Amino acid sequence: MRKRFAVTATVGVLALAITTGCSTKGGSGGAATTGSDGIKTDYGVSDTEITLGELTDHSGAFKIGGLSVSQGAQVWVDEINAAGGICDRKIKIDSQDMGYHTDKAISLYAAQKDRILGMMQLLGSPMIAALKGQLNSDKILFIPASWASTNLDVETLLMIGASYDVETINGMAFLQKQGLIADGDKVGHIYIDGEYGANALAGSKFYAGKHNMTVVEQKLTATDNDMSATITKMKSEGVKGLMLSTSTAQLGSIVTQAKNQGLDVPMVGNNPSFDAPLMDTPAAAAMDNYYLSNYSVPFADPAMADVAAKFKAQFTDIPNKTVGLGYLSGLLWQGILEEACDAKDLTRDGVIAASKKVTKLETQGITAPLDFSKVGEPSTRATLILKPDASVDGKLVTVQKAEASKEATEYKLPFQK
Repeated sequence: MRKRFAVTATVGVLALAITTGCSTKGGSGGAATTGSDGIKTDYGVSDTEITLGELTDHSGAFKIGGLSVSQGAQVWVDEINAAGGICDRKIKIDSQDMGYHTDKAISLYAAQKDRILGMMQLLGSPMIAALKGQLNSDKILFIPASWASTNLDVETLLMIGASYDVETINGMAFLQKQGLIADGDKVGHIYIDGEYGANALAGSKFYAGKHNMTVVEQKLTATDNDMSATITKMKSEGVKGLMLSTSTAQLGSIVTQAKNQGLDVPMVGNNPSFDAPLMDTPAAAAMDNYYLSNYSVPFADPAMADVAAKFKAQFTDIPNKTVGLGYLSGLLWQGILEEACDAKDLTRDGVIAASKKVTKLETQGITAPLDFSKVGEPSTRATLILKPDASVDGKLVTVQKAEASKEATEYKLPFQK
């Protein structure tokens, strides 16, 4: 009998078993066929396995986040497989490390695409920009480890959590609710030039427009790491708060320079701006004014207790917030695959159709309920507000539970219908 699992199932974990390129074709390797169990399949599904892909970074600039997403996903894979799999099939992950190089991601995808049903993780804004059109034409559902709302123009993209613009709006709303910024203030936005920063900037400008604020912009390249001149500029402009769409290394320099130069203002960063190892550097002493607008609870939150315990039993890496994203990606694929199995259609068309039926994915309290049925919108407009705490695993604690501000609900996204 086919087993079905609620997304509130207790997590179990065995050994890390991510593959690195073994072929698992379903049906006749592309042509849809129907098996003896009545299940229709095409790519990435055999009689015994369902293969999902990853194109991630385990060796480059974002290896900390990429690896912990993979580890969180493996927690889910091991739990499901130990209980019998989905649709009488075990789950396998075909993981490819592109080292945060777009050209390598393109070539790895070309070699991988016929082996997989869908994608558990695609990391990086440049890689998503390069591949989303092909993923859409190949009918491959994929979960991005990137949150630009400008990517929501393809139906095969499944965004877990709010987009960068919405994160920023909610972050500014939190600061104003706490009395840390006010109508008419001047606020700074320091951002990496490109899809990430531009999308977040759209959010700060929207919120500022609603509250008669002025946004002082400072554009960075991804390799800029000395923020002394940037902080000097923000201090001279008299900003009352800072929005940060940066890397973790840049965040470390920003908080250090702000403290050194006496710029004592609140800061809110988008989710990519913080990784846990920052709290083991001298910058940790300057993090008092920093908040993180994030898609899920932190690693140390009670909702993550089971996942955290199994992670620590298996892995020696410093736990990062993106473990939660990997596990949430598994829960999402679980919901989709169970819907598709009920419809007896595990083809790529079948899982796309099943994804539209996921209108309230409950996530054990790890994030807000997620709805993937709305074209051009993220799965939620709620974000959590977190704050660094060096004393806990994952180095973050929750200061505001998942909430969508009034401004976030009013905001129209680029491809919203």
